[in-house]
Amino acid sequence: MAKLNERTCQSSIDGVSPLSESDIEKMLDHIKGWSYKAERLCLSKVFKNHYQAMAFVNAVAWVSHTENHHPSITVGYKDVHIEYWTHDINGISENDFICAAKVNEL
Repeated sequence: MAKLNERTCQSSIDGVSPLSESDIEKMLDHIKGWSYKAERLCLSKVFKNHYQAMAFVNAVAWVSHTENHHPSITVGYKDVHIEYWTHDINGISENDFICAAKVNEL
């Protein structure tokens, strides 16, 4: 299987079930810094200043746009919180892990 950051999100998830909690726990090893909380993949980062935080948000927006898979993003002065989950299945899918891995490359 290709590394998560080398894969592309599935455009159609018809018939796809959410990943089990045990599968999620195993896959978390591949996305350093992320956690699984309240049925979401979560990442929080603190930057040197607001400009760097916003640059990171813009880069995340680019990943989300190219993968057509969009997170919830909360921005403070110099902190950013990202949550990925797959709305259509009301749970976590491989798409969430793919995007998280690509965000980690930023």
